[in-house]
Formats: sequence, C-alpha cells, structure tokens
Amino acid sequence: MSEKLPSREQALLLLRESRCSGKVIKHCKAVARLALKTAEACIKRGLNVDLELVEIGALLHDIGRSKTHTVHHAIVGAEILETAGLPEPLISLIKRHVGGGITAVEAEKLGWPRDVYFPMTLEEKIVSYADKLIKNSKPVPIEITLEELSKDHKRDAAERVLKLHREMAELIGDCP
Repeated sequence: MSEKLPSREQALLLLRESRCSGKVIKHCKAVARLALKTAEACIKRGLNVDLELVEIGALLHDIGRSKTHTVHHAIVGAEILETAGLPEPLISLIKRHVGGGITAVEAEKLGWPRDVYFPMTLEEKIVSYADKLIKNSKPVPIEITLEELSKDHKRDAAERVLKLHREMAELIGDCP
C-alpha cells in the first residue's frame, strides 16, 4: 500500500477509469471545492488539516458509485481504492463518509465487515459534511438535507448529520 496520495489529475482519471458518470464526477468536484473552503476555514481557526487528503478524499468519495448507487458505494469505493494500493487514511475517509456515519448495528444489517464507519478525523468529517451540503453539484442548505433524510425515513441519519453540522459550525462558524 502506498503512502502517497494521487494528484488531483490522477484522482479524476481514476474516477473516469472506474466508469463514474459525468454527473458523479461533477458532484465530486463540487464537494471537493466546498470541502477545501471548509478546511481552509478550519486552518484560519488554528486547526491542523491535511488539505491534500481533504481534496483527494472529496474527489474520490463517491468512486463506488461507478458500481452501485446504494449506501454500499462507500464499501465498494474503499475496495476500489484498496485494490489501487492507495493509502489507508484515504480508504477510511471513503468508507466513513455516508450518512453522517453508520453504526455497528446498521453496518451488520448491511452485511458490511466489522469496522468503524463514522467519520473520526477532522478530514473525514469535513468531506462527509461537504457531501451533505451538495445536491448533485449545487450547494444546498443543511435544512434541505435534513428534511430529505427525514422524509426518506432516515431519522437516525438526519440526527447524525445534524450533530456533524453542529460540530462543524462550532469549529468554523457558518458554512463557508
């Protein structure tokens, strides 16, 4: 396994080679832009953030959508990156970005390997949060995301996303 992250160009090539749709790639680019703004706001507040990991993680967060558009895209994406020999921090970021986190019970019901599926590091939280603020490739208020999760009977996920929102707001104030 490599310790070196791919460049932005290599990440975009990996998305294309994995056969991600243009719509998914456009979404990933939008999430990366917002994630970088959020990371920069964290840095201005004196926090230590790996900007490269945030950018590349955000670009690749939905690579698993090349094979499935279900919640399983997180696991599939992590497997794609593992097969490509990419670094563990990037793989962890991919598998932890969905729904503000997946509990151990939910993961077991989904048939996922036993692991941690909650964003733990600041970089993981930034990418997960940015993903919740981009619908397709456009920014949306957090309220829209929460409303949609609640409508889809995903109240637990909505609560976790709200918790992540509050944590990020405490770190950086309003969303950049």
